[in-house]
This record gives sequence, structure tokens and C-alpha cells, in this order.
Amino acid sequence: MADWRPMLIRRNDGFPRIMGVLNITPDSFHEESRLNSTESAVTRAVGMVEQGADWIDIGGESTRPGAIPVNAEEEAARVVPIVRAVREALPKTCISIDTRRSSVASRALDAGADLVNDVSALSDPEMADLVANRGCPICVMHMQGTPEDMQNNPSYQDVVDDIRNTLGKALSMLTDLGVDSSMIVADPGIGFGKTLEHNLSLLASGRDVVPDHRMPLMWGVSRKSMFFHLLNRESTDDRLAGSLGVAARAKDKGVDIIRVHDVAEHADLFAAMDALR
Repeated sequence: MADWRPMLIRRNDGFPRIMGVLNITPDSFHEESRLNSTESAVTRAVGMVEQGADWIDIGGESTRPGAIPVNAEEEAARVVPIVRAVREALPKTCISIDTRRSSVASRALDAGADLVNDVSALSDPEMADLVANRGCPICVMHMQGTPEDMQNNPSYQDVVDDIRNTLGKALSMLTDLGVDSSMIVADPGIGFGKTLEHNLSLLASGRDVVPDHRMPLMWGVSRKSMFFHLLNRESTDDRLAGSLGVAARAKDKGVDIIRVHDVAEHADLFAAMDALR
């Protein structure tokens, strides 16, 4: 297993760790990210690490707006062999399993995953116990509703306070089981049950949305629909510049991990920004 502990905090230069997206799905929102074989997944993972990725995030169920859920067996059949193959090819690289289901997370951890990336913030009642028993880190992400309905009419009294409170409930569930807060990554869930105004408020708030100062913060904004609403970029192929624009603020906002489709471009951005300081 990789040494994931230092990878939960930002780099020595203050920039976030880069998490590369590996989608083993036929329907993820960005077509270029879809992979359907072990060979192509391992090739993509190795390439992302060579480009500067600290984490590889492997997912087998699309959670884009309107996505239809897959059953646990199908999801596990997609991701577990990939986790195992990526672990064999990259023994020192940190691997995240992107799943809402404890049964899938358990099998992925057995296959070599290091972190559970739960976009539903413990909607599976067995997920917290699994993480506590395995001693692994977890990312808890805020989502209002489900992928099928989350964009129907998202509303909040105060988006930052409301999401901090929701993430705080997940934090309490885990810490009550003995999980240290430094092992619980907070993700405000950009694009998951939010309007453009909600997303911009959350990005502007930075670490204000984190319920415990010891928790790492993750952003996942890469090529999302907010750039259609903000920049009129309908195709996901045209949203890289907007994604990099947001990523350029990540250091100042205290982000520890940034989840991206385009590892090389984000690594170059951070290197150039560091050189210009």
C-alpha cells in the first residue's frame, strides 16, 4: 500500500495535491474520461502519475446530473479489477475508490485502494463502520438530493453554513467511531445540487466550509457544468481554461487536494505559478 498520510495535506510549496480521474464508466459527463478496459485504465493511470498526479481516483458509477445508478455488483465488477491492476503497476501511488457503497469500497480496499471517496457523505449506513475498522481515510462530499434529482431546484438558507453543518454531521459520525478528523477530507460538492451562484460562493469561501480545521479540503471542479453557465462553454471539451482558472485560486483558498481530468495542465499551472512567486 502507498503511504497516503502525507498526500492528505498540500505540498511543501503550498499547492494542492493532484488527484487524477479514472472513470470506468460508459456515461461519465466528460466523454474523454471514459475507459472500458483494464489495459487502457492502467495506461491512463501510469500516464497521469508521470504527469504529476499524487492520487488516482477510480470510479465505476457516473454521478453526473440525471445519471442512472448501477447496482453494486456491476459497479464492483468495473472497478475492483482496475484497482488491483493499478496497484500492481503503481505500488507507491495513492489510490482512491469513488463509491457511495460500503460493499464496493470494502472490495476495492482489499484490492489495494487507500482512500474512500464518498460523494454521498455516508448515505450508506455501513460506510462509517467500514472506514473506522479499516483505518483508512475518507472523503465526504456534500450532495443535495441524488444524482437523478439534485439539479431540479437546489436551495439553501446560507449555502456555506448549510454545507458546513451537513459535513459536520458526517464528521461527528466518523469521529465518534474513533476516526481522526485529519483523515476525513471535506468536499463541498461543486455542481452537486447547486446553482452557479452556490458554486461561486463555495469556491470563494475556501476553508470556511470545513467544519474542523484539521480536515483536509478537496475541490472537484474540473470541466463541470458551472463553466457552461459561467462561460457559455457547452461542450466539456471547451472547459479546460475555466477549470484552470479556478485551480489557480486553490492555493490561496487552502485547498489540499484538487480532483482533475487534466493532470499535466494542472501540474504545469502550479509549476508556473510557483516560479513566478
